[in-house]
Amino acid sequence: MKTLYKILKPNDVIGIIGGGQLGRMLAQSAKRMGFTVGILDPGENCPAAQVADWHIQAAYADAVALRELAEKSDVVTFEFENIDAAALQEVETLSSIPQGSEILTITQDRIKEKEFLQTAGVSIAQFAVVENAEQLDAAIGKIGYPSVLKTTRFGYDGKGQVVLRTEADKEEAMKLAADSICVLEAWVPFTKELSVMIVRNQKGEATVFPVSENIHINNILHESIVPARVTPAVAEKANKAAHQIADALQLVGTLGIEMFLAADDTIFINELAPRPHNSGHYTIEAMNVSQFDAHIQAVAGLPMPTARQLSPAIMVNILGQHMEGTIALREEKADWSFHYYGKAESRTDRKMGHITILTDNQEATLTEIDNTRIWNGGTI
Repeated sequence: MKTLYKILKPNDVIGIIGGGQLGRMLAQSAKRMGFTVGILDPGENCPAAQVADWHIQAAYADAVALRELAEKSDVVTFEFENIDAAALQEVETLSSIPQGSEILTITQDRIKEKEFLQTAGVSIAQFAVVENAEQLDAAIGKIGYPSVLKTTRFGYDGKGQVVLRTEADKEEAMKLAADSICVLEAWVPFTKELSVMIVRNQKGEATVFPVSENIHINNILHESIVPARVTPAVAEKANKAAHQIADALQLVGTLGIEMFLAADDTIFINELAPRPHNSGHYTIEAMNVSQFDAHIQAVAGLPMPTARQLSPAIMVNILGQHMEGTIALREEKADWSFHYYGKAESRTDRKMGHITILTDNQEATLTEIDNTRIWNGGTI
């Protein structure tokens, strides 16, 4: 259930479920617009709480804490999708939750997500449901090699999945299938990984950001190149798919749509993220409005702006193993925008920040990033 349309005034309260870096950047946008911000997150001094007005330190599924957040907030939003949808549904009568809980139900489960995408009329990879290890052989017989086995829930940054290139990979896949309900997907022989951020309000107005070309290392986003190095026809296809999906969802708020581009320029939808997305961080510097600004405007019931790119850009992630190098790099790169998330513990592969570089020459900037040896020095 989505609550009735509501237009927030300055000083009204936006409650954010989730206190990570996405919540932090949402809170910063909301504060700039004059709203009061509260955070629900189990972590002490979490990144979002550092910039918010108040913090309820509790588990995301804590019914009492969710009720407190809803009662104290004029609007409730969320920064990530792994929230208990049923728990959120329980408080939908206490506060405006424009995104609703249904979008979580769909995007938390790969089976439901794929079934939804089929009904939305967009292209996806062939798939088969694997409910136990015994069903894996039949699924491989249908899909073949190469393919990817993914858990239906709680997978991100390559976690909860096994790539099957040959029969030799089946043993590891069997272990995953024995513990979890999974989906076996056909491997898409993609030429590029792309994403589109679309933000929509309850009136159906949408802000669509440029297509991002994404480069991953060890299944974690490394760089986003915007605009993507694709033809105008491919960009138009990606934007059309984003609108189809957003309209079918009756989306309110932000949706990150991950895509594969095949050699024949077919676009396959890979995954949906019902919140701001790592590949959209470049929007803070490179656009007239960021993905975080647009999200706050959408859930606050405000009109949606037209997104205009001010400069081509490259965003590069800072993981734990990059912290020391990037801190030193600040003394050399005055024109690079360094963002650090305020996380107390730095560890390998943990997202600690990002850098956005505005550039008139993407290829030269990619080489400049490589030449720092921070990201390609064998530590990732």
